[in-house]
Amino acid sequence: MAATVTPPGRPRQPSLSQLKAFAAVAEHLHFRDAAAAIGMSQPALSGAVATLEDTLGVQLLERTTRKVLLSPAGERLAARARSVLAEVGALLEEAEAARAPFTGVLRLGVIPTVAPYLLPTVLRLVREQYPRLDLQVHEEQTASLLDGLAQGRLDLLLLAVPLGAPGVVELPLFDEDFVLVTPRNHWLGGRTDIPREALGELDLLLLDEGHCLRDQALDICREAGRTEGAPVTTTAAGLSTLVQLVGGGLGVTLLPRTALRVETGRNDELATGDFADPAPTRRVALAMRAGAARAEEFEELAATLREAVRPLPVRVAG
Repeated sequence: MAATVTPPGRPRQPSLSQLKAFAAVAEHLHFRDAAAAIGMSQPALSGAVATLEDTLGVQLLERTTRKVLLSPAGERLAARARSVLAEVGALLEEAEAARAPFTGVLRLGVIPTVAPYLLPTVLRLVREQYPRLDLQVHEEQTASLLDGLAQGRLDLLLLAVPLGAPGVVELPLFDEDFVLVTPRNHWLGGRTDIPREALGELDLLLLDEGHCLRDQALDICREAGRTEGAPVTTTAAGLSTLVQLVGGGLGVTLLPRTALRVETGRNDELATGDFADPAPTRRVALAMRAGAARAEEFEELAATLREAVRPLPVRVAG
């Protein structure tokens, strides 16, 4: 079929229904299947695609009696059409959320050293109090989460703070102490008054580069007077592996108290010790973009979550 040319002065504005019809044909390469997929009659779908070709002045499809193929231009424009439809869908979701708080999609980013221990509380809260909220969880390291928030890929973050990131508002949830995890017969195991200075010369096991918990642990060690040359073994990508290495006698590590029951309860070769006051701590918070359209909703969620975490071994932020 020869490409048609749009007359001069005629608006070159395809409609969403035309783009939807074309995207369906591009996916299925069959008019009947495409029409069924989007709930449109086959003649209407065929007419919408033809009108789109006329509007754009480009042949999108190669039609034969047996099959439908995308033209070279159709290949390129199909990706554009899908992108436009996705953005329109996101716009509609945002409008729905603005009309009714705690509805629509909420893309929550969580760091790995928080996710396994706090998500059960978060998911139960959402299920019970916000049943119309479509919560989508993404577990990533801090740098990736902040990039996703800045780019609009994520709506809200659950992570350790402070972040020191421009354009990000932190909504503090709670503070929790760090606990020393040792092999069962270690001289510090079971103590409740460990001075921070004890960290100075211990064989310390930490998470890999990129985990904020590693950076926090190193900060604690530096504050305790640990020298730069003191041994630090970095062999674990997650806390579960880290505590198993401790149980095997390779060293000691620091765990946030919310992780303690999950990570140490299944290994009899571990012991724990508490630091003397003031114990080293971390703060966990929600983080959102400054000026976020759903800021009031996120602030309410933070307040509700603070109440939900009270049974946990944490100190809720005021």
